[in-house]
Amino acid sequence: MLKVLTCLTGQHDFRLVLVAGLVCFAACFTAFRLFSRLRGARGLVRGAWLLLTGLVAGSGVWATHFIAMVAYDPGLKTGYSPAGTLLSLMIAVLFMAAGFAVASAERTRTNDCAGGLLLGLGIGAMHYTGMSAFVTQGYVLWEQATVAASVVIGVSFSAIALVIAGRARSLTKQLIGGTVLTLGVCGLHFTGMGAVTIMPDVNVVVPEQLLSGAMLTLAVTAITGLIILGGLGAVTIESSTSRSALDRIRRLANAAYEGIVVVQDGRINDANAAFCELAGAQLGDLVGKPLYTSMLTFDGKEAAREGVRREGLLQPLEGGRAIPVEVFSRLMDDGARTETSGLTVLAIRDLRERRSAEEKIRYLAEHDGLTGLPNRNSLQARLAAALERVEASGETLSLVCIDLDHFKEANDLHGHLAGDALLVEAARRLQDSVSAPSFAARLGGDEFILVQIAAGDQPAAAAELAGRVLEQLSTPAVYEGQDLAMGASLGVSLFPDDGRTAEALLANADMALYRAKESGRGVYRFFKREMDETIRERRTLARELRQAITDEELVVFYQPLARAADGEVCGFEALVRWKHPVRGMVPPLEFIPVAEENGLITQLGEWVLRRACADAASWDRPLRIAVNLSPLQLNQPNLPTLVHEVLIATGLSPSRLELEITESALFKDYQRALDNLRRLKALGVRIAMDDFGTGFSSLSTLQSFPFDKIKIDKSFVENIHRHDRATVIVRAVLGLGRSLEIPVVAEGVETQEQIDFLRGESCAELQGYAIGRPGPIDSLSAWTLARAAAAAANEVETKARGAA
Repeated sequence: MLKVLTCLTGQHDFRLVLVAGLVCFAACFTAFRLFSRLRGARGLVRGAWLLLTGLVAGSGVWATHFIAMVAYDPGLKTGYSPAGTLLSLMIAVLFMAAGFAVASAERTRTNDCAGGLLLGLGIGAMHYTGMSAFVTQGYVLWEQATVAASVVIGVSFSAIALVIAGRARSLTKQLIGGTVLTLGVCGLHFTGMGAVTIMPDVNVVVPEQLLSGAMLTLAVTAITGLIILGGLGAVTIESSTSRSALDRIRRLANAAYEGIVVVQDGRINDANAAFCELAGAQLGDLVGKPLYTSMLTFDGKEAAREGVRREGLLQPLEGGRAIPVEVFSRLMDDGARTETSGLTVLAIRDLRERRSAEEKIRYLAEHDGLTGLPNRNSLQARLAAALERVEASGETLSLVCIDLDHFKEANDLHGHLAGDALLVEAARRLQDSVSAPSFAARLGGDEFILVQIAAGDQPAAAAELAGRVLEQLSTPAVYEGQDLAMGASLGVSLFPDDGRTAEALLANADMALYRAKESGRGVYRFFKREMDETIRERRTLARELRQAITDEELVVFYQPLARAADGEVCGFEALVRWKHPVRGMVPPLEFIPVAEENGLITQLGEWVLRRACADAASWDRPLRIAVNLSPLQLNQPNLPTLVHEVLIATGLSPSRLELEITESALFKDYQRALDNLRRLKALGVRIAMDDFGTGFSSLSTLQSFPFDKIKIDKSFVENIHRHDRATVIVRAVLGLGRSLEIPVVAEGVETQEQIDFLRGESCAELQGYAIGRPGPIDSLSAWTLARAAAAAANEVETKARGAA
């Protein structure tokens, strides 16, 4: 060591030594700057960066050696062999490139040490090859131990520089790495110079063609300066390009709705604006903060796994409520191949809006959107849970099915908003009538359910609840300053007497509700076994009727109408009959109400209309055909369109079709019914009022619409001459028809006495058993072909007379 210091202090020019050190540091620092780009590169780009790194590092080490050699003054004439000098440069570049290539292949201590070994060996090989090009007037002797020590110094400091520099991402690490490597290069050089002893010999001649110190200094400075400047320029250009690209990426990242955060070794390296907003802090405050330990948690686990979607909680830096988030993780390719050393990119999505939407969807899936009560789906689950509870606890349970009596009236008279207000008020009152664990639910429309869980005996507790509910729902509701009538009918089933399952209790409560409606509404009824059979029979009949319409088991019978003056048939009324394969001929009084209750009447009425029009179009005589319209049909918006389509399809003249309606049908939806009737009249179809006299506003109805015919109900006709009041009513109706110039038809005519009376009172047409009974189309030939046969006979007789 003393000899090394003596050599340095006594035989070197400190000014040139300082220049050599600065050149070495510049080259080593530049090499580590290039090394940072080398780790993330691939293919040809990686090769280019590697070549430039080796060239800068090798030329810098080579320049350091020869500038220091120029600073060395042994007191003898010296020179340098061009071949050896050039060879040492090539060795330095080659070893430096190899060392950095090994260190950048994978981020491990083994690779750093292996790379450092190659760097140190390269520095030593370059130094001692360069010393072989040193020529002086004497003989150079080497101290082997000091030579070995110099190589150890170079290898050690090179390995330490690579370990410290790491990925060489930050400027600080690049400066430290460059400084340590500079110490290694200088340490190897001056230790190696301390191993030199020159024995002067005047007989040794230094050739004139050798490189002089001045020439060498100029060449080394020029070459090394250009190389280092080229390396720094490449780094600067690439850094500028990278910053521009990074700025574009950052702008794109900041435009993203999701939070994006880059994590290195568990700490935040970078983040976009969305993540900063989630974290409630500025980027500068977040960089370097541990992400997994205090901010982001995954069900007690520390980190997200690559490529796996996970949900967790993000705790804002400033405190407050944790934010539910969804996290996607990816490794950023930065040249490192281990998960612990690479950069991890996390995409973090705020789940608060989604959770809120999911909660809302879950609520809507289980609750009625208008009233907020549990809906049908939720009722099934809650009722099943209630049944399990009472089974285990010994409590009692009753189920009350509720139907509002005046809901449709509120809708028709005041609009749907009024109907909605009525439903909301009914729901509020039902909720107030029970307390947990009992509950209310809405099945749909104006139908509600109450489930009562009580400790008291049944049916007393259920009867008390039903009475209380009827009382609460009897008070009118106020809507926009108007009183809306309220009322309800209730059906009650009990557990376990009326069923042990939710389905059975609901079905039996519904049957009890049906019985309550039949009893006049505004009452409650308990389920009874005998009502089960009756209602089941009606439902079976409805199911069979639906199938009968599809299978065309229905037939149309026709009852004739005759002119009162001469008794000649002028038309027929179509009457539907059901020819059941098992029950036989089912009377209309049995299946028509069933069709009305189950919504089949529209389908049934359309079938009858099509069949009757088709049959009438086939008759030889242009007789009228009368078809009854149900109230539901009359209020269908597409009724005129349907009638028009049927007339076109069958070819029946509109003037031959007569549609009969009852007064009660008009008042389901009065305005719509009148609109439909006017549109039908515009088609040329005749409109008749059926069962005149049984309604409650017949005269106002006649005033509102110009009917083509009035039909007196048979309840009045059959009492002619039996009851004076009936006779007076019939005579008054006939007089009214004459005054309004509306033809009057008398239904239910069965005796000659009735015919004579009606004919004397100028009744227009008659219908009843005295004229003809209803029959199938095959039985109508006597009426539908009579005029054609008579016309044929007259034609034959006319021809015969002409021939005579």
